[in-house]
Amino acid sequence: MPQTLTVELGPRSYDIHIAKRLGDEIGRVAGQLNLGPACLVVSDSNVDPVYGDGCENSLLREKFSVGRAVVPAGESSKSGEQLFNIYEQAINAGLDRSSFVVALGGGVIGDLAGYAAASFMRGIALIQVPTTLLAMVDSAIGGKTGINLPQGKNLVGAFHQPVSVIADLNTLRTLPLRELRSGLAEVVKYGVIHDEDILTMLEGLEVDKLNSKPESLEEIIMRGCAIKADVVCRDERESGLRAVLNFGHTVGHAIEQATGYGRYLHGEAVSMGMVFASRLSVRLSGMSESEYDRLVRLLDHLGLPVRMPDFSWVDIRKAMEKDKKRAGGSIRFVLAERLGSVKTGIAVSDEDLEEVWNGCR
Repeated sequence: MPQTLTVELGPRSYDIHIAKRLGDEIGRVAGQLNLGPACLVVSDSNVDPVYGDGCENSLLREKFSVGRAVVPAGESSKSGEQLFNIYEQAINAGLDRSSFVVALGGGVIGDLAGYAAASFMRGIALIQVPTTLLAMVDSAIGGKTGINLPQGKNLVGAFHQPVSVIADLNTLRTLPLRELRSGLAEVVKYGVIHDEDILTMLEGLEVDKLNSKPESLEEIIMRGCAIKADVVCRDERESGLRAVLNFGHTVGHAIEQATGYGRYLHGEAVSMGMVFASRLSVRLSGMSESEYDRLVRLLDHLGLPVRMPDFSWVDIRKAMEKDKKRAGGSIRFVLAERLGSVKTGIAVSDEDLEEVWNGCR
């Protein structure tokens, strides 16, 4: 039976559906949402050959008119060029203000297609159909959409909540193990910021068997989605509490930007960012050495990187200057008081930042 969580946002509330074979139900779910007859399925060159036809056929069975837009796989597609490509495909598919976009793919597609939906004709409906673990537990929920600029990650975007999220666990069977590991980094983050029990669950996970047994992730995904939904409900536009979700992301985004958005997957960069933030937390906010060691062991157990890349601090510090979380001219960090509890908005000196960077290499 599908499990359902509701993101309670008043008139913008929506359900997150989690189960096996939910991909067959995309059209049925869309049909219950009182949407217009035309839609555009946006996917990438990896996902579309595997799931594009099934998604389209599900929508056709419910009498929707379906267009398809396929972009190259990878972070480089979060660009103005691909955004305008989607606009063109939306026009070709006959979309109007009653139409909707289906984001079929991982975080890149969710962000890109989501921003296209947010901006096309000043905003049309969006259904998120995440096909990666990272997207299921994080990026498909909460309404953050956007594209990158050469100067930094997600510098252009909008808050645009989906009307539904449909997570089909069976799509994880075709996901490369490296992508599964990357998604687990965001789940680790939930354990650090809110629920230490998640870390215990992950410590017992047999990572190498996840492709054949994605159902073993169902409870972990539900717990992660529930935390993300709860935070979003209480702070939709990141005016305060939602900043806790940025744990590990300040340095993680800087690593992605400095290395050209290709060397590391997002979760891999976030893993290194969490090690960095945790080391800062030991120094500045009360996290114990034993908790730090436990976190590093867990990330290593999950097959995620725990040492900073062989990259100069000067370049990483320069990349951090583009971070959206800067305030009053300084970079603000989310740091852990202990596993399961963090505090936000902490200004850190350049001396501490550089010393921790060099100590984590």
